[in-house]
Amino acid sequence: KALTGLTYARDDFPKIDYEMTLEGKKIVGNDFFCTTTFPVGDAFCSLVVGGWSGTVVGLSNVDSEDASTNATRKDMEFKKDQWYHVRLRVSAKRIEAWIDKEKVVDLDTTDRNISIRIECNASRPFGIATYETTGAVRNIRVRKLTEAERKPEKKE
Repeated sequence: KALTGLTYARDDFPKIDYEMTLEGKKIVGNDFFCTTTFPVGDAFCSLVVGGWSGTVVGLSNVDSEDASTNATRKDMEFKKDQWYHVRLRVSAKRIEAWIDKEKVVDLDTTDRNISIRIECNASRPFGIATYETTGAVRNIRVRKLTEAERKPEKKE
């Protein structure tokens, strides 16, 4: 199959105010190798890692645009057989993501339409997928945000 992955299908996955971390690596292929679909309140979104021929990082979908065309797009190089640390934080008004120590997504979700591509429906409520690529994941962890982490940052 072109799209493969794993899905946590129980209904106890947090919907808001949580952080997920994992390590992912590309083994064979040249497309996404640890794209994560996750809940954002009652909606779902995907953090694409290495999509569109191997370099695109971003959220699919924001205001009906996928990661290749919306403002969260970032291009990065991903080497084969190298572990990357992925961190995703979902709070009431923000989605943030880091790859290794670099912040790659910082989206204010106020008045934004958050959704997923139809291909990722099977990954709901939480799943990790590859596309035409063999990948590996390990050390998947999810935790609720602390009270201090849930408070929005004050803008100066």
